[in-house]
Amino acid sequence: MAVFCLGSINIDHFYRVPHLPAAGETLGALGHSYGLGGKGANQSVAAARAGALVRHIGAIGAGDEWILHQLGEFGVDTSGIRLLDDTATGHAIIYLDAAGENSIVISAGANGMQDRAHVRAVLSDGGRGDVLLVQNETDLQAEAAAMARAKGMAVLYSAAPFDADAVREVLPHITALSMNAVEAAQLSEALAVPLTDIPVAELIVTRGGEGADWYDIAGGNKLSIPAVAVQVVDTTGAGDTFTGYFAAGRDRGLTPHEAMTWAMKAAALKVTRQGTAAAIPSANDVAAFENIF
Repeated sequence: MAVFCLGSINIDHFYRVPHLPAAGETLGALGHSYGLGGKGANQSVAAARAGALVRHIGAIGAGDEWILHQLGEFGVDTSGIRLLDDTATGHAIIYLDAAGENSIVISAGANGMQDRAHVRAVLSDGGRGDVLLVQNETDLQAEAAAMARAKGMAVLYSAAPFDADAVREVLPHITALSMNAVEAAQLSEALAVPLTDIPVAELIVTRGGEGADWYDIAGGNKLSIPAVAVQVVDTTGAGDTFTGYFAAGRDRGLTPHEAMTWAMKAAALKVTRQGTAAAIPSANDVAAFENIF
């Protein structure tokens, strides 16, 4: 079994600031760094660090081949990533305040230049028992989800950045939907239905310091997993770490409760570290962390 991920690949630029900037305010940064990020890349790295066989589908600009090397070092199969000569790699500007909270601006770049034939060719290697991860930072999410479902794959969709129309388009083709509490409220309002009436088999709602909920919509069941109290350094990528670990857990046959608990601990450990992909913990890191709590 394997985890495929059609997802964004960004170069993240981090600026540490005394507080998140207000409208019209100019701030002097306390520090700057950059590294590999993007919701898709983060989720691929998380699933690979959790021990899953992961194949990423995406695109970057020519000249940024260091991204392929770094993803490979994390255990991600990069054979599904295209190099584009005339488009820049996506990037994100991330402001981090003293409490570890963030504000993010994204430029899609190559992430918005996916190719249907290429996606179909990569997914041709998938089948029943495999998982496809998709998010809202690329194009072709709904098409890829439909291709995967036609092959019997499970599809886990992260509805971020939130866009109600994008969610409506992809909903018929997914088996699990993952959102944070704000996105869940937005979707419930957009669809004019309560959360438990959203037409999807599984629903995951992450709630930051309050933990996360898993809903079996058809069966009417709900699991609530408490958060792990840690000293927060940087929340960037925490949700992606959770999603990647949850997907890897289900791929290896864990129950929803086991996968949610594992993902929660991985996300808690991630927020104690600064950065995105490079800060995502390994399964061994999480095991050691579990022995503390």
